[in-house]
Amino acid sequence: MTLAQREHYPPKPEAVYFYGTCLMDTLYPQAGLAAVELIEREGVTVIYPQDQTCCGQPPFNSGYREEARAVARAQMALFPKPIPVVIPSGSCGAMMRVHYPDLFEGAERDQALAFAGRVYEWSEFMVHVLRVSLTDRGAPLRVAYHPSCHLLRELGVGDAPTALLSQLSGVELRPVQGATECCGFGGTFSVKQAPISEAVVADKCRAVAESGAEALVSADCGCLMNIGGALARQESPLRVLPLAQLIKERTDEA
Repeated sequence: MTLAQREHYPPKPEAVYFYGTCLMDTLYPQAGLAAVELIEREGVTVIYPQDQTCCGQPPFNSGYREEARAVARAQMALFPKPIPVVIPSGSCGAMMRVHYPDLFEGAERDQALAFAGRVYEWSEFMVHVLRVSLTDRGAPLRVAYHPSCHLLRELGVGDAPTALLSQLSGVELRPVQGATECCGFGGTFSVKQAPISEAVVADKCRAVAESGAEALVSADCGCLMNIGGALARQESPLRVLPLAQLIKERTDEA
């Protein structure tokens, strides 16, 4: 089994840690609450360490490895119990599960590997560990799904988000041309290479619009921020929201 793409999953735990991510905490708090409530709905206790901050990906991607190590040490110390760490982001999940071990050597690397082995992306955890069964209570809706690069390519989680969406009987999942192509965000890439980023997201917005979808969902808030911002500037009527928020809205009892 590799840390990136798991072959086996553990039984349902009694409790998990939840890592909220910077973007979800500041821009999509309702999605974070939805993700937590959907876990709790399955009878699992959610522990949210209040001192959590950035996962360290910005300094890591910019070549500041010592600064990234300092962040990684601080974050790992906040999740000491041997229980899963659930993250509603393929991007932050990949940083912790794939790249944390590469930051360290010796005993610290062993500790990072043990921590990485407990990290699960939210949709992956819901499908493969909790094995949730959803009942859709929403009106018919045409939805486009954007698979983020880190979730798909670094964590190897391609099926879990669509497996959740496919359980929603009123949701029609619309195919998007070039769905697996990058949205153009890429963190600091969108700042350092703004013209390229703008061209890429323009292609993504065009493909989503041509799909005939009424809403766009993704498991990563960075992608949604980028695509949603571009769609808003185009005055698009599409609703853009995180996967967990859509699922909670459609499965809540009246």
